[in-house]
Amino acid sequence: MVGAVIMHEDRILCAQRSFQSSLPGFWEFPGGKVEEDETPRQALERELEEELNISVNVGDEITTAAHKYEFGTVILTTFYCELLSEEVTLTEHESVVWLAPNELRTLEWAPADLPTISAIEGRFLSE
Repeated sequence: MVGAVIMHEDRILCAQRSFQSSLPGFWEFPGGKVEEDETPRQALERELEEELNISVNVGDEITTAAHKYEFGTVILTTFYCELLSEEVTLTEHESVVWLAPNELRTLEWAPADLPTISAIEGRFLSE
């Protein structure tokens, strides 16, 4: 699995999972599964186009972490991304919000995304 930490004007895009999906209502960094014929970066570009109708430049890898859920283990690699398109269109998520790095923990995150939040805090809040 791959996830995008999309930065725009010092804020980060946070996406709320559909109430009909697994982990309903939890917040996540948008992304999805890597298909057999693509790299993680290619998968992230494809997933963001499908889920939010946006284009990004995929940048540096942030972290890779595994979390064991009741339905299986998720291994999530996240990347910093630069937003290239202006308008976000929801196709799978309930909602999105843009938050500053110090506001991320105000949301209820999917557990697999928590190591990424810690890495973001280490980068932006230790300055």
